[in-house]
Amino acid sequence: MARASATPRSSAYLSALSQEIEKKLQRALASPPQRRNLLQELFADVALEVDDRARDIILSREEDTISPADDSHLGQLCFYDVLADYYVQAPESGKPILDLIVQLWSQSFASHIFSLLFHKWLFEVQLDNPEVLLRYSSALAQGATNVFWIDIQTNTRRFQSLFCYLLDEVAVEPARLNKIPVQAQRDLYLLLSRFILFYNSGDKLDTFLKHCPTFPNAFLIGGPTDFFVTELADQLQKLKVEPVLLHYLSNLKVLQGMELRMATSTRLKTCLYSFTSPGGPMYPTRAVRHAAWDALDLLFPLFDWRSRTLHPVYSAHLQRRSTA
Repeated sequence: MARASATPRSSAYLSALSQEIEKKLQRALASPPQRRNLLQELFADVALEVDDRARDIILSREEDTISPADDSHLGQLCFYDVLADYYVQAPESGKPILDLIVQLWSQSFASHIFSLLFHKWLFEVQLDNPEVLLRYSSALAQGATNVFWIDIQTNTRRFQSLFCYLLDEVAVEPARLNKIPVQAQRDLYLLLSRFILFYNSGDKLDTFLKHCPTFPNAFLIGGPTDFFVTELADQLQKLKVEPVLLHYLSNLKVLQGMELRMATSTRLKTCLYSFTSPGGPMYPTRAVRHAAWDALDLLFPLFDWRSRTLHPVYSAHLQRRSTA
C-alpha cells in the first residue's frame, strides 16, 4: 500500500495538530473530573472527516509524492487516517502523545484513540520489549473492537480504513503479523472474524482463513473455519440494529461449502434458528425472520436429497415457517 510523502506544508499542519492533541491529553491527565469528557471530545476530533480546507493542506502535492487520498476508503478521509501515517513517518511527533495515552490507559476512550492514531505505528516501527508489545497489542484489539462497534451501532463505516489495514496489511502479511505476540495474533484473528462481513470483505475470507494463527484449544474447537464461524455466530446474537443484522444474514452465503465440525455447524444452525420465530429472546422483525430462513435454506437445506427426508432439526418446525 502506498503511503503519502508529507510535504513541508502538510508536515507543519500535522505537527501543529499533534501539539493540540498533546495539549488536550495533558488537560485530561490534569483534570480527573473532566477526563472522560475531554477524551471523548478528542476521540470525536480525530475520527472527524477531514474538511475541505484541511484536505487542501494535507493533500498538497510536490513532485513525486503520493496523496494520502489514495489510501482513503469509500472516498472518505478522516483525521486519524493521515495522523496514523504521519506517526509512522515522524514517530518523534507521536511519542509525547503515546506517553500520555499510556498514563491514561484505564480511562474510557484511551484505547479508542490509541487504535486510531497508532495502529500503523505498532507494526511499522521497531519495538523490542515483549511486555510493551503485548500491552500495545491488547490496547489495539480493545480499541478497535470499541470503534467497530460504534460503526455497527450507527450503521456507518467511518472506521473501515482501520479494519482494512488490520486485515489486508497485517492479518495476511506474516512480516507484520509476527511483530506482535502470538496471543495478540489470535485476538486479532477473532476480532476480524466478527467484523469481516460488516466491512464487506467476505471476498477475502479464503486468504484470511489461510493465515489463521495456531490456537492451543484447536483440538476442541476445530480448524480456522470453526473458529471463524464460532465468532460469527456469537456476533450475530449480539446485533440489535436491523439493517446491520440483515447485512450479516445476506452475506452468510460466503459460508456455503465450508467444512465444519458438527458442534460448530449445530451452533450456527441454533443461532440462525433463534431469529426465525417472533418474540423473545431475539425479537426479530419479519424481515429478519425471513432472512434467517433464507440463510438456513442456503447453508443447511431442509431436504437430504439422497434420502428425501427432512433434516431433524427442522422437521418439527417446518410448519411454523409458513406463518412466520
